[in-house]
Amino acid sequence: MSSLHISQGTFRLSDTKTLQLNTFTLNAGDSWAFVGANGSGKSALARALAGELPLLKGERQCAFTRRTRLSFEQLQQLVSDEWQRNNTDLLSPGEEDTGRTTAEIIQEEVKNPSRCAALAAQFGITGLLTRRFKYLSTGETRKTLLCQALMSEPDLLILDEPFDGLDVASRRQLADLLATLHQSGYTLVLVLNRFDEIPDFVQFAGVLADCTLTETGEKSALLQQALIAQLAHSEQLAGMQLPEPDVPSARHTLPETEARIVLKDGVVSYNDRPILNRLSWQVNPGEHWQIVGPNGAGKSTLLSLVTGDHPQGYSNDLTLFGRRRGSGETLWDIKKHIGYVSSSLHLDYRVSTTVRNVILSGFFDSIGIYQAVSDRQRKLVQQWLDILGMDKRTADAPFHSLSWGQQRLALIVRALVKHPTLLILDEPLQGLDPLNRQLVRRFVDVLIGDGETQLLFVSHHAEDAPDCITHRLEFVPEGDGYRYRQTARQ
Repeated sequence: MSSLHISQGTFRLSDTKTLQLNTFTLNAGDSWAFVGANGSGKSALARALAGELPLLKGERQCAFTRRTRLSFEQLQQLVSDEWQRNNTDLLSPGEEDTGRTTAEIIQEEVKNPSRCAALAAQFGITGLLTRRFKYLSTGETRKTLLCQALMSEPDLLILDEPFDGLDVASRRQLADLLATLHQSGYTLVLVLNRFDEIPDFVQFAGVLADCTLTETGEKSALLQQALIAQLAHSEQLAGMQLPEPDVPSARHTLPETEARIVLKDGVVSYNDRPILNRLSWQVNPGEHWQIVGPNGAGKSTLLSLVTGDHPQGYSNDLTLFGRRRGSGETLWDIKKHIGYVSSSLHLDYRVSTTVRNVILSGFFDSIGIYQAVSDRQRKLVQQWLDILGMDKRTADAPFHSLSWGQQRLALIVRALVKHPTLLILDEPLQGLDPLNRQLVRRFVDVLIGDGETQLLFVSHHAEDAPDCITHRLEFVPEGDGYRYRQTARQ
């Protein structure tokens, strides 16, 4: 019985990037689906299973002898090659179109007209066999390429994003065809973007994050895991309406066109050593900034100026939310505009309480609940819990019983319940495993993308930036200090 087994596998993707597959076994007749966000390593996994990536460490044993991998990129290249054969718009009258027929494409590697006809009948494309391949629809080309792959009777068929570019009816039809192949005994691996693309017939599933196969198992059991269920739930949230704040957001008191932060030639120093050295920076309405730089560069110092906590804010030309520091404003005048999450806040949240109460505490900017909670506040928090995909059992569980990523997510929502002008996430992915990082990333994109709150996202890693980021402030080492590079994200 054929099988593929990988143990402690590290596969080379580039000089600096690898794919990690710790333990994975694929048996003959199995059907698997692997899901992950863009850049998570899905296509790399398909290539690793097909034996197309160098194995740097670990063990890979494969008894499958006829492996075939199909990808959307291969299909696009084939269509492009067919159009390059000759441009039919430039053909002279009577000149023959040399584009290959569907039957010729199917039999490109294995010439067997009777098997070609049988596969075409099975896939419902018999009427297309004499047509030029380049004139077929996306769904028709997908079926053609599948027929081509099946001509050699592979014992392992790997399909990379087979549903990309297909309409609802075509996706359903392709899923039915794949189910038929599975029932016929084919070993299938599907690599997909979305949980809701996993066909019903699939037996096993895996999740990729940060080029690591983080979770595998029987499909229905895997999809019931809290983290996986939340990731799957997040796919349904695009364009949703965020819950209202309990009271009107302080954001509405600001002029729409007025800069949120203006720092001119900012200087902060300790013992005559500059931590910030003549930094000029402005955050305008609608902008989302990522701040990156090494440890000790001054990122946290800059944040403490923004939150009003740093005493040297008074000695700088600093305007926060329309008020010049030192002009008689209170700390509350600043804090009411800010929601803040950091690893230190996470560690400080040590009170014994439920997830629900953690989020409720965001209405009071407290750690824990020390005053009466209104029915409206409870209703709003339930709406936030629904967005997170947390059921009642999870919502009322002890905060510290959740995964570290789910705790971090609850703290982010705690900071968002008042719809602050500015959400500051200071290293929100720090300490998280790949799957929890993916969970937090996905929800940050949803929560910020569908609201009006602006984001300051602080990290050491540029690649951690959420999709909503519009600008970047980078602390660049130079001599004994740093220079500041500001760019708009393309």
